[in-house]
Amino acid sequence: MSYTPPSWYPPGRASAPARRSRRDVGLTALAVGLALLVAAVAGAGWYGYGPAGRAPATTAAPPTAPTPSAAPRTTGPVRVPGAREPAVARRPGEAAAWIAEDSTDLPRRNIPVHGPWIVGDTVVQAVYREVTARRLSDGAEVWSLTLPTPVCEAPADTTPDGRIVVVLATSGSQRGARCDRFQLVDLRTGKAGWRKELLRGVEQDPAIIVHTAISGDTLAVARNTRATAYRVTDGGRLFDVPVENPGRCRPDQVAGGSRLLVSADCAIGVDRRASYGQLRELDPRTGAVRLRHRTPAGRRVERVVSVDPLVYTSLDNDRLTDDWRIVAVGPRGETLRTIDPRPKGFEHCAHVGVGSGLQPCPGVLVGHGLVHVGGGDRVGAYDLGTGKLVWGVQGHDGRSLTPVRSDSATGTVVYESALPSAPGRTFLLGRAGAEREKTLLKHPAAAAAAEYTTGAGRVLSVGGRIVVAPSTVSGDDARRQPRIVSFAPVPE
Repeated sequence: MSYTPPSWYPPGRASAPARRSRRDVGLTALAVGLALLVAAVAGAGWYGYGPAGRAPATTAAPPTAPTPSAAPRTTGPVRVPGAREPAVARRPGEAAAWIAEDSTDLPRRNIPVHGPWIVGDTVVQAVYREVTARRLSDGAEVWSLTLPTPVCEAPADTTPDGRIVVVLATSGSQRGARCDRFQLVDLRTGKAGWRKELLRGVEQDPAIIVHTAISGDTLAVARNTRATAYRVTDGGRLFDVPVENPGRCRPDQVAGGSRLLVSADCAIGVDRRASYGQLRELDPRTGAVRLRHRTPAGRRVERVVSVDPLVYTSLDNDRLTDDWRIVAVGPRGETLRTIDPRPKGFEHCAHVGVGSGLQPCPGVLVGHGLVHVGGGDRVGAYDLGTGKLVWGVQGHDGRSLTPVRSDSATGTVVYESALPSAPGRTFLLGRAGAEREKTLLKHPAAAAAAEYTTGAGRVLSVGGRIVVAPSTVSGDDARRQPRIVSFAPVPE
């Protein structure tokens, strides 16, 4: 990796080296890497095994039942998927690793991966009709719940006690299915709770797009130009989010966590240059407005980076991600700081699409007065107080750099992605930047191909462990991808 001070950035927008998108990662590399892994393991005197059979799952109750009696499938004896293989092939100095795969049959298309969510000592994902929890320490499957239809949408946050409400399709068909069935799942136990059609009777398009968020015990649901809040506990209706200004600011998306936010598109006739975006913070129990913020004319709210402090990305209504900013909002809704990361070559939220929800914004992290921007071939930190770049680091070989944790004392933990034949690593940048760089985890070469195929879609830091997951998986049986690749220090 090459390091340079902040002045390394060229004037104007830098051109990032060509690299593959997160969705179209090199899946064929996984097959090659697994073959190498088998060879390495065989040379160590151990013979691999095929995928273990998965016990039949108990399906949740029929859609008409208000309280499904589904029980999660638990594995016994517990199988540790992909944990022994890299352990046997691990070289001195490399981190411990496990790779979680799944033999569930999927439709032959790209399937979104929802989560992961960290709940206690487990990491949980929802893929197609399965919600699965794996043990953080070794990847062992703890429970898996089969749902009646595919998951359309899931919030970025759970309730404080680990419950979540996922949105289900009305059928398993890719076309013509509405996303209007809501299912409570306890991510601590894998047990299904209530299931309701909360949007019944609401006028909507057949292929409805729904956005959800959880704050405390409140589930906020935005669809088309409406937003409504419900209790997570029982699905009871709490309040509708009103249209404002007057009748021009229509709610479109929601964000949750420690605060409940609703964004709105405020159209001024047909003139997009006069239209603007709005953010409201609502009391999650009553719907009372705690804060209002509006963008300049011609701009919109796109992604919420942090709810506390409130930091979001804004886009130009016409140029979209070609003209993006990072905006910090004060306690009264005022704009504290606007940062333009484009001259330093940073790209919006690691190339995620527009209009697909307020959360998350991959590759951007707020902590200790800094906003860290990465997800491409570079990572840097801006001071939220001054808007100035504090430090910047550029990678090499097309690897992506993703900030995953910020610490006031030690600095910033950064994940460096893998190549098809070379592993990634996790390293620490001191508060001053590149001159105080320290490798924390040297990822094992035996897991490189599997790590590469995740595309670094989502990267989480849990204590000293790194969890890497794809944002989508392929339903093509010949192009299998791991669900999670995880790395941790080797116990002494």
